[in-house]
Amino acid sequence: MSFQTTQFQSTMEIGELEVHRLGFGAMRLTGFRPAEDRTEAIRVARRAVELGVTFIDTADAYGIGANEELLAEALHPYADDVVIATKVGHTRPSPSEWKPLGRPEYLKQATELSLRRLKVERIDLLQLHRIDPTVPYQDQLGALAQLQAEGKVRHLGLSEVTVAQLEEARQVIDVVSVQNRYNLTDREHDPVLDHCSEQGIAFVPWLPVANGGHATSSQLLADIAAELDATPTQVSLAWLLHRSPVMVPIPGTKSAEHLQENVEAAELRLSAKQLDRLLKV
Repeated sequence: MSFQTTQFQSTMEIGELEVHRLGFGAMRLTGFRPAEDRTEAIRVARRAVELGVTFIDTADAYGIGANEELLAEALHPYADDVVIATKVGHTRPSPSEWKPLGRPEYLKQATELSLRRLKVERIDLLQLHRIDPTVPYQDQLGALAQLQAEGKVRHLGLSEVTVAQLEEARQVIDVVSVQNRYNLTDREHDPVLDHCSEQGIAFVPWLPVANGGHATSSQLLADIAAELDATPTQVSLAWLLHRSPVMVPIPGTKSAEHLQENVEAAELRLSAKQLDRLLKV
């Protein structure tokens, strides 16, 4: 495992879209059902952009579309440098259930609805939220390719895929991003991350701080945070940014205070010794 300890890159190109490498995951702004009063959620979304965030991740399944609507209410018309990424192909029938749904006609309809909710004519980045094992993979990819050919989507990405699935998709579509679960203590997708690094594909880790679990349970993480006058969460995010130049973490929060803490992690620089010690977490 290698780290970019020199020439630290603060930005990343997703396709031709340049974004700051510390993004924002909007899921928590609505959860399964949005609150009746969305004032605070809107304030947090706007504050993210004020703090310099230019990559915001959402999905049609978050709040059954309400998350996309909230972002449009908070940020539309979007600043020229703000990239809104959304996902289709994963439904959420209840708070505890997630179900892939990759029929081509459904993916196309879901994208049309996302366009409407986000108030855009073209989605910056559309990711297949999950591969539906009941539908031929090539059919799902074909639907994405058609949406792109029709000008409804600028760039395409995938979520929760293996290296083999990624390479199969690249025979059909130009994949510019992969969004897999990954954090300091959950490195199952190291092979996918390394492959993305080699190919220049953005890697967007979801659950980048494991809901804060490892940040509160690791004494080593706490010790390094104290050395840097930072928080364990900030060190976890900084570790991700050092892990690969294609990494674009998207920590999510409903709190403006936590949002600022997360964004400030992009300024944290870890030494080679600190990075080596963190491998033991």
